[in-house]
Amino acid sequence: MRLSRRSMLSHLFTGSALAMLKPAVPKPVDMATPLGAAHPEPRPDAVGMMYDATICTVCKACVTACSEANGLIPDTALSGGLWQMPVELNSHTKNIIKLYQEPDGVFSYVKYQCMHCLDPACVSGCPFEALHKSEWGVVQWDASRCIGCRMCEVACPFLVPKFEWDKFNPKIVKCEFCHFRLVKGEEPACTAVCPTHAVIFGKRQDLLTEAKSRIAAHPGKYFEDRVYGEKEAGGTQVLYLSHVPFEKLGLPKLSHESAANYAVRIHRALYRFFLAPIFLYAGFFAFVKRRFKEHEGEAKAEQQATGLPSQL
Repeated sequence: MRLSRRSMLSHLFTGSALAMLKPAVPKPVDMATPLGAAHPEPRPDAVGMMYDATICTVCKACVTACSEANGLIPDTALSGGLWQMPVELNSHTKNIIKLYQEPDGVFSYVKYQCMHCLDPACVSGCPFEALHKSEWGVVQWDASRCIGCRMCEVACPFLVPKFEWDKFNPKIVKCEFCHFRLVKGEEPACTAVCPTHAVIFGKRQDLLTEAKSRIAAHPGKYFEDRVYGEKEAGGTQVLYLSHVPFEKLGLPKLSHESAANYAVRIHRALYRFFLAPIFLYAGFFAFVKRRFKEHEGEAKAEQQATGLPSQL
């Protein structure tokens, strides 16, 4: 049977309409507090990691284990293809250990991966819920909803999500706490192989209690006797202990307000009383007016030069 152009367009339109009406994936699991809360509460079952920079030996077993468990191609560009030596989180690296060193010899290591914020800016910034909070508070990425806008990269205050620029069908790459291991009752690959337990896995509340116990047991050992991630950006499910300032380790100094809540307040301010459309139209009008004056000036100059009447 010959398919006419009209029939083909009709089938395409019907299929697209049905696809939009049918949900791509089940609704994400509800959070303890709604997105955009200033000071979100963690879910009762929220899991997390705690990294203690004072006992890390930079063996990088966690980096290798993460790569193998997630089927990532090792980043060997820096070593000429010989060893896995990523310098930053990228589309091949979900977890990395980096060095901080001062001229006087003071140094520290630090582990980077997704922070799994209690109120993630990447989730609030994603227009199609490709990033969402799932079981245990894990921030997961759903390929069926992603349109490749990379708003998550822009929104994240920790610069975690990475885009596969070298792929025809690119993905957003980030740590997901090895969710496929969690559902089997296993812990993430990186924490499972750490020989010194510099990074440990467990319930967020238990990890927070452990971190504060270490601070109490060793006065003066840790920076400011505080846990990074307890309140930063509204709280994260990855916690840090360090003997040097957290900012020197590349952990940004953030307020206790969640980044998602900050974005919501900015949007509300812009769209209150239609301020955003007013500013947009005012800017467009100013641009058109300026261009008209420039054109008018050019026309007058041409008229003076030629002695002919100008056309405006």
